[in-house]
Amino acid sequence: MKKSTRRKLGPLFEVRHSDIHGRGVFALRRIRKGTTIIEYLGDVITHAQADERYEDKDPRDNHTFLFTVDSKHVIDAGVNGNEARFINHGCDPNCQSTGLRKRIWIEAIRTIQPGEELSYDYQITRDKDDPADADAIFACRCGAQNCRGSMLEPLKKPRKAKRRRKKPPTSRAKNRQKKRALPRQAAKRRRAR
Repeated sequence: MKKSTRRKLGPLFEVRHSDIHGRGVFALRRIRKGTTIIEYLGDVITHAQADERYEDKDPRDNHTFLFTVDSKHVIDAGVNGNEARFINHGCDPNCQSTGLRKRIWIEAIRTIQPGEELSYDYQITRDKDDPADADAIFACRCGAQNCRGSMLEPLKKPRKAKRRRKKPPTSRAKNRQKKRALPRQAAKRRRAR
């Protein structure tokens, strides 16, 4: 009987105190780019059920374990959730979320070293009825150089109306314009007579 030469690997991560916010998830060993780390688990409910479940919540409380799956469903990791709910937001993340059939997975977008905190960009959706200080309520504390200061999705810059510049006509186009213009001018002269 052959013994396996492969050594058993321990867990990928652990949950512990985070300098970013509350508890965080930290790599215990190197996690290679492209590795699926964990599934985001919890109750899969509708947006209406989530609103009803948390209707008494203080609107200034930014702590949430709700993860939008699609236009109809949300995962509430506050109920039956796992360690994925403790992965903090980061503006320069080392992970991203991916969805497949109403399930959310967290995967590494670069190699993560042991001891490094896992993070992904929450990009919390902005709503029309958000308070004016929504960015302050959902303030980011990631400390990245490119920190945008908020866990909310970036503000969309208003689009400028594009002015179309007329291109100077080519010599071929000029000739076509002349040929078209001649019969019209002749027709105008005939009517004027």
